[in-house]
Amino acid sequence: MYNYFCALIIGIVEGLTEYIPVSSTGHLIIVGHMLNFTGTLADVFDVFIQLGAILAVLAVYKEKFIYMLDRRNWFKTHGASPLNLAIAMFPACLVGFLAHDIIKGYLFGPATVIIGLIIGGLFMIFAEKKRKYFKVRNVDQINSKQAFQIGLFQCLSLWPGFSRSGSTISGSLLLGISRKAGADFSFIMAVPLMFIACLYDLLKVAKYLSFSDFGVLAVGFIVSFVVAYASILWFLKFLNKYTLTGFAVYRFFVALFAWFYFF
Repeated sequence: MYNYFCALIIGIVEGLTEYIPVSSTGHLIIVGHMLNFTGTLADVFDVFIQLGAILAVLAVYKEKFIYMLDRRNWFKTHGASPLNLAIAMFPACLVGFLAHDIIKGYLFGPATVIIGLIIGGLFMIFAEKKRKYFKVRNVDQINSKQAFQIGLFQCLSLWPGFSRSGSTISGSLLLGISRKAGADFSFIMAVPLMFIACLYDLLKVAKYLSFSDFGVLAVGFIVSFVVAYASILWFLKFLNKYTLTGFAVYRFFVALFAWFYFF
């Protein structure tokens, strides 16, 4: 029963943090260590519940994904088209593939997460202070060059604790793209990117699962989907009124708490 309790708690944490700029990976590592939920099942679980969060994005942006299924829109150079998503995904996919073993072997620990939380928070504050006039206020206005630049910023999130949404939305601000447009593009881009990453990780560790583990995975998946769906809707409304600075301050407090707890 303890594993089901962990599945509930970690599913909530994943859903709440996957799409807001506080680093879901960092929170999962910290909470997992606090609950002593580690090992092979925990590794598979952390990957599997992300699929629930992916499904939440599909539900929120269903019209955008239906639009992208139309072959006439595949190669459009503006908006969240398959072409622009592929362009934006390429940098992180390349770096992630080449450095996968290093990232998994050396960066997934409390100390590196604390570093990522602090540096990522400072980057968000910097982006808010240096942001340009919003030349792009709607995701449909993002062009291929800007998509690639957002993809370069996304590479920062390969360091656990940095946050994918934090790096991409902050990068968007520096490019003159509004928070809302940057978030929309980031979330839509996350679907194929996260799916590829999850599938890659699952293929490597699925052989260690037993039939009894699937109940735990199902609980985490469902909880993650429901919470992520609500979290996305709330965050998009938040971005229309407020800056990212509050999330940066929150990250500093989490880093401080983690430092005292683990060290």
